[in-house]
Order: sequence, then structure tokens, then C-alpha cells
Amino acid sequence: MRRAAIACLPLALLLSASPAPAGPDYSSVRIDGVPHIRQRPDFCGEACVAMWLGKLGVKGADQDWVFARSGLESALGRGCRTAELRKALASIGFEPGRTWHRAAAAERQFAALHADLLHGIPSIVCMYYQKRGEGEHFRLVLGYDAKTDEVIYHEPAEDKGAYRKMKREEFLKLWPLGAGPSAVVIRMPLAGGGKLAQPPAKRHAHTAADFAQKAREVRHRIEAKGLKGFTVLVQPPFVVVGDESPAAVEVRATRTVKWAVDLLKKDYFRKDPNEILEIWLFRGKDSYRKHAKVLFDDEPSTPFGYYSSADKALVMNISTGGGTLVHEIVHPFMRANFPNCPSWFDEGLASLYEQCGEKDGKIVGYTNWRLAGLQAAIRKDRVPSFKALCGTTRNGFYNMDPGTNYAQARYLCYYLQQKGLLGEYYRAFRDHAKDDPTGYKTLRKTLGGEDMDAFKKRWEKWVLELRYP
Repeated sequence: MRRAAIACLPLALLLSASPAPAGPDYSSVRIDGVPHIRQRPDFCGEACVAMWLGKLGVKGADQDWVFARSGLESALGRGCRTAELRKALASIGFEPGRTWHRAAAAERQFAALHADLLHGIPSIVCMYYQKRGEGEHFRLVLGYDAKTDEVIYHEPAEDKGAYRKMKREEFLKLWPLGAGPSAVVIRMPLAGGGKLAQPPAKRHAHTAADFAQKAREVRHRIEAKGLKGFTVLVQPPFVVVGDESPAAVEVRATRTVKWAVDLLKKDYFRKDPNEILEIWLFRGKDSYRKHAKVLFDDEPSTPFGYYSSADKALVMNISTGGGTLVHEIVHPFMRANFPNCPSWFDEGLASLYEQCGEKDGKIVGYTNWRLAGLQAAIRKDRVPSFKALCGTTRNGFYNMDPGTNYAQARYLCYYLQQKGLLGEYYRAFRDHAKDDPTGYKTLRKTLGGEDMDAFKKRWEKWVLELRYP
């Protein structure tokens, strides 16, 4: 059901609605064999088009594809309104003709609609859902029953909505949108269709419509909490939300999120995350803590940011910088591409990019604040063997950390990066994880098969020579 106002309609066409006259006699007609499709939220128009494309045998022409043909920006978080649906129809190859008509011409438009039905052409109409003033809604009109004086249509908003009937008198009451001088009737006959655009054989894991649905969900949640001042953007494969200025949120979405995603995919990841995740960027400490509580009922244990698996959201205090954000971006990509990756490498690679930049078109990690603690642990001979690190369970890595797990994993990845071996190691580990679930044997092979105790001594000496900042 469409809940938007009719602000999108051309005001020059708006005149007062008049009561439906008795009208001429209309013969019975019905276009059979049209499949019914239940709309996604706010996608009533897209579903109507997809139903007719199903009748025409256009494979893969679902409501998501229709939405994509409209070119509507996913971040708006809604489905097509009349002008956008008309654009989609024209893009697909239909000839919808004139769409907006004066409400006084409703009976004449119904006669034209009926004449089109006699020629096998259905119409999409925009009307009120159940009573005047209640939610604008698209329906696909497929026939007329002369015996009962009822309009036959497909209802996209409900299950078992095929070939519903509505008294013509009621139809003509619900059809005009607005009141007085602001009333119009909207009709898009699905004429033409000789040569139609065809959906691509291969679809992305997440469509533009999927992102629109996620953005819609986020916007509704913000409104339900009474929050203001948030900008919602789509930056695949994420929906980015922030309470800084719209321009600042745009910069974060492109210069941090997109930048990191593009380079991480280039070097490591073939697949996008399995789900569309939210990235919430709060402008400072107070906003971060307040909104984590309001939106997620969370009290953050870190001042930087975290990932909430329950909410499928990255929650960030972006005033601390983008390092934690890039760190957290790595994790959903790792889950999608290397689902059995042990915690030590998942966190090691993510931590590597807490302080990062770009060199020769590749993402590179730099030394960071974890270095001082690792160097202190090396001097006290408290750093475990690499066999022990690789063998840590998830619980062992996070809950039984001697204070070095994150730093040791990070600076092992940093060493491999500096030697040009990190990408090679990641791919070999991922591809042979069934035989080497901890990655230890693959690590030893990547390092040339040398004695790992000797390597640890060399690595520790190398780490002690690093500097930060």
C-alpha cells in the first residue's frame, strides 16, 4: 500500500472530483492467466508491472527488477510513485501514454480503460486503498463483470489477491485522488510491449530494491523513535546512517566505507556480505552512547565502536576516526568469504586496517597503538608461540587473552604484508582450511617451511625495531 501524499502529481491537472454517473452499459471482459504477486512493502506499483510481465512470459521480471528500471534512488527508502513507475514502464518498453487526468473525466477514463481491456490491454490505476483519504495504492485492472457491475483486479497488497472484484460505483469513489480542485485520476494502460527489455541472466546478491527495503526499514525505525537529524545513504553493501551534516555523512560513506570496501574486495573478498548491514555513524561520544541505548538498547563497552550481530549493525563513534569502522567492515566480508576463519586471523586482518592507507592501488596497514603493548610483552617473554596463537579457540582468543592476542595477530599480518605474502597466505589458508583449520601449517609453508621457533625470534626482533607513531 502506498502511504505517500500526492505531492508528486502535476497540479495543473487537478480539478474537483464529481460523483460517478450511472454510465453506459459495459460488456463483460477478463484477461485470464495473469499471475498474482504479493508486493514487497511499498512496492505495489512494481508488483503490478511484474504481474503483467509474468503473463507476457518475461523471465526474471520481478518487482525488484521493475524498481531498478525506474532509476529511483534506493536511499529514499520507498517504492515508485506515479512518475517513477511511468518512467519504469517506458524503460521496459511499454507506452503508458497520458497518465494524469482530471477527476471530472473519471467516467470517460473508465470507458477508455474498458475499451483497452477489450483489446487485451490491462491498466494500472492509482487509487485509495479502502476508503477515501487512506493511503494511495496501485492496482492492476484486468476485467469487468457486467452482471454484477464489478471491476476485476489483482490486489498486490494481500495474499490470494488475484481477480478480486469491486463494485464499479465504489471503484469510481476510490479512484480520484485528492478533493475539490486537487483531485485527479491516474491510469497507466500497459500498451505496447512489442519488444520489451529483458532482465539480466545474472543478478547481484542484493538488488537496488533490497537496499531500498532496508533503507525504508531504517527510516521507519528512526521516525518511530522520534529521532531527527539523521541522513540515510546506500553505499553497497551497506546502508550508512549518520547524525552529522548530510555532506559529512556523504564524505564518510564514500571516502571511508566505499574506499575500504573497494580495496578489500580487490585484494581479498569475492563475495559481498550475506546480509545488508547497517553502519551507524554517531558524531561524538554523547550521541554514540545515547543512540546506542535508544536504538539498540546497548551500553557500549568501548569508546570507539562495535558490531552488534543481533541488530546486524556497525555502531560507531566516528569522532574517534575511521579506523574502527574499517576494522569492523572486514568481519562481515570474512564471514561471507571464509566462514570457518578462526578468530585469530579474522581479528588479525581486521586489526591491521585500524590504521591504514593506500599504496599503489592497494590497502595497506600501518603501525598503530597496539605496537607498544606487544613490544612490552616481547621484552618480558610473554608472547605465545605462533602454534599456540593459531590454535586458540574463539573463546580462548577473546576470553583467555594473555594481553597479546590481538597485537600478535595484527603484527603477524603486518609482517606478511610487508614481505608481500599476506594475500598469498589468505588465499592459501581459505582454500585449504579443511585440511588446516588453524592456518598454522599454511603459515609455515608460506614462510618457506622454516623452523617456527626460529621465525618467532626473528619476528620479535623485527617488531622491536618498529616505531609508532
